[in-house]
Amino acid sequence: MDIVGEKILVIGGAGFIGSHVVELLLREDAREVVVLDNFYRGCRENLKEVENDKRLKLVQGDMLSEKNLYGHVEGCTAVFHLAAAWLLECLEKPRYAVENNIMGTFGVMDACQKSGVKKLIFSSSASVYGDAVENPMDEDHPYNNRTLYGATKIAGEHLLRAYNEMFGLDYVGLRYMNVYGPRQDYRGAYTSVIMKILDRLDKKLPPIIYGDGSQSYDFVYVEDVARANVNALKADATDTFFNVGTGQETTLQDLAKVLIRLTGVDIPIQFEPSGQTFVTRRIGATKLAEDQLRFRAQVNLEAGLKQLIKWRASDKEKLVGVA
Repeated sequence: MDIVGEKILVIGGAGFIGSHVVELLLREDAREVVVLDNFYRGCRENLKEVENDKRLKLVQGDMLSEKNLYGHVEGCTAVFHLAAAWLLECLEKPRYAVENNIMGTFGVMDACQKSGVKKLIFSSSASVYGDAVENPMDEDHPYNNRTLYGATKIAGEHLLRAYNEMFGLDYVGLRYMNVYGPRQDYRGAYTSVIMKILDRLDKKLPPIIYGDGSQSYDFVYVEDVARANVNALKADATDTFFNVGTGQETTLQDLAKVLIRLTGVDIPIQFEPSGQTFVTRRIGATKLAEDQLRFRAQVNLEAGLKQLIKWRASDKEKLVGVA
């Protein structure tokens, strides 16, 4: 599908990943990009780079409002659905999670189908796989999930398959590995392991790793993830789910060592007894996305972490200035 001259809706477009998708869509010469966001996790600051672009329309609203949602889906050629309650939010607020991640997704796809949207791009998650039975995990890896967050994403995936079967809804789902990069939340209650390590290093305290640090994951840079979203829209692929990752394995111990070196805070890692761990090893196979979406991650971990550290320092300086 061609993006040039089209009107596109990005639900959750003021968020971490969504704001990068919006920037890329505008660079691809979309006629209009409408952002619908309730600003629960997203913020206007994330769209500062493009706030003066006349093609951008920013709407504060909730996708759970049927009137609000249908009104903004109408007239759009394509929709990106990135809004969701995150893993730990699902753990602490299960009803909120089901309402947002399942009923919210149903509302989005129903509005797309009834409004004649040509393609829906859905943000799923590698959480659907749970702990790996084999690595790297390809898209046929069994649903081994044991979390509510993963369950809501599985529900979303199967709702999309059903709507494709019933109505021919054209969609692509993207299963993100561990996404990191600029605009990642470091102030909220639900921060990533990278941000927790950086918080400790800021205070000249040893980074804490629970367990022996052998837990390993596939860390993928947020601008690569945005590109995967846009590639999914442009590709002929439909009714398919794709891994979005690097295919590279990084242990938590190695991650901490890289962050120690990049920040220049030479301090030993502090190992603590294992706490709650949802998965211990998860690396995504990349071949299907390479073949059908022409997507391959371009930013290696060290380069991406450098950009994250630089952005985080700059953002903290702005907050001090505001205070």
